[in-house]
Amino acid sequence: MFNKKNRYIETYDLEKYIPIIKASICTGEQVIGFKEKSTNKFIEISLIKDIKDIEDFRKKYNVLGEIKKEY
Repeated sequence: MFNKKNRYIETYDLEKYIPIIKASICTGEQVIGFKEKSTNKFIEISLIKDIKDIEDFRKKYNVLGEIKKEY
């Protein structure tokens, strides 16, 4: 629709990526993914419908600690 290419990463590399939750101020919609440290590009992994989606993301990519939220 908007020619958006979904990119996925196989493993979470602490040196290359920062886990981020992107939230819309207007709609409240939230997506979880990673921001590349070198380019600041956001890689969308999943839409957050409930807390289970965040838990699944943490388990799949072995993410510990706080996940920052950006608007």
